[in-house]
Amino acid sequence: MGVRLLTHNAKERHLVSKVPPIILNNGVEMPQLGFGVWQVPDDEAERAVATALEAGYRSIDTAAIYGNEEGTGKAIAASGVPREELFVTTKLWNADQGHDATLRAFDQSLDKLGLDYVDLYLIHWPLPSKDLYVDTYKAFEKIYADGRAKAIGVSNFLPEHLDRLTAETSIIPAVNQIELHPHLQQHASRERHAELGIATEAWSPLGQGKGLLEVPAIVAIAQKHGRTPAQVVLRWHVQLGNVVIPKSVTPSRIAENIDVFGFELDTEDLGAISALNEDRRLGPNPAEFDVA
Repeated sequence: MGVRLLTHNAKERHLVSKVPPIILNNGVEMPQLGFGVWQVPDDEAERAVATALEAGYRSIDTAAIYGNEEGTGKAIAASGVPREELFVTTKLWNADQGHDATLRAFDQSLDKLGLDYVDLYLIHWPLPSKDLYVDTYKAFEKIYADGRAKAIGVSNFLPEHLDRLTAETSIIPAVNQIELHPHLQQHASRERHAELGIATEAWSPLGQGKGLLEVPAIVAIAQKHGRTPAQVVLRWHVQLGNVVIPKSVTPSRIAENIDVFGFELDTEDLGAISALNEDRRLGPNPAEFDVA
């Protein structure tokens, strides 16, 4: 067995060791860099997740609304990676908010994933117009108490949503997953997260391929370090302390995106990227988004 692990998994284990964990506010370890499957069809998700696991990723981020929990679960089951080495996140969709509906939806997600528990369960959007996120989170607290989610948190919550949630419930969210990239650096949210002990996780960390990776400052930093623009942006996230979940279905990019721990941005680089902030969203404004 030892020989097989050394020969078959040497490269894989080397890559795994390069992804440091962050420690969530309940003591759970979460890899700082993971693999996202937003907008990946179910059949493609199975292949993409399998490729990511082979490349050394151990954190996988999906959601009920993505429609690919089954494909994600199949890849996990077929990978042979021990469950305790994986960190699986899924999210509750808006239509299932409310205490009892949340419990039913969580059971469905677990069933599709083929898992006994998830490592992180998130409320996908606050949906303030529906005013159900507090009741929803109380169901999350039950799921957590039952050991079926190792950590619970939220996604797309603004500071005012977090303040109300922490005032009316008993468990501070472990994570808030928000849109975050050099054009939307989310200073106020990151500051509030730090005050509350909530980990910041970035979705669309590369700006969805909408021009960010062609910005001259990013390109220049990439050339300086002999890296790609995507690697520079992911390294920026890592050095800020963000958890980051880049998505790709291209094997070469999947491998490239995890290879960001062998170089470091200097103060000049970080300043140049900081100057790119425009507070410009690519996705919806959480204060207004109410699609169920």
